[in-house]
Amino acid sequence: MTDPDPLLTVTPRRDPSGPHVLTVTGELDHHSAPVLTGAVSEAQSDDRGLILDLSAVTYCDSTGITVLINAYQRAQSTGAPLVLAGVNPDLNRLFQVVGLDQVFTFRPDVEAALSSLRQG
Repeated sequence: MTDPDPLLTVTPRRDPSGPHVLTVTGELDHHSAPVLTGAVSEAQSDDRGLILDLSAVTYCDSTGITVLINAYQRAQSTGAPLVLAGVNPDLNRLFQVVGLDQVFTFRPDVEAALSSLRQG
């Protein structure tokens, strides 16, 4: 049985140029983190790259940050690119406070992320 009002949804797609794009919508916290963890794990099963579209994330706690760090670490170990797209000002501030603005690659939107991966 599915939750009629999920806190978080993750919509996967593969761009024709190769990378997986996961559109994340809702609240990323200790209740919903397993949803994103599973989607990221599946998307990172190859080395074509991953773009996380976070433009519709309304909340992120430390568990959510941990999911993103784990995705980053896996990307580093496999050599596959990871890009965070559409990070809103509140989430961006959180990344700055914890120093992750120096770790992750950010792009303003998915199209800019795709463009950067095609060039890169």
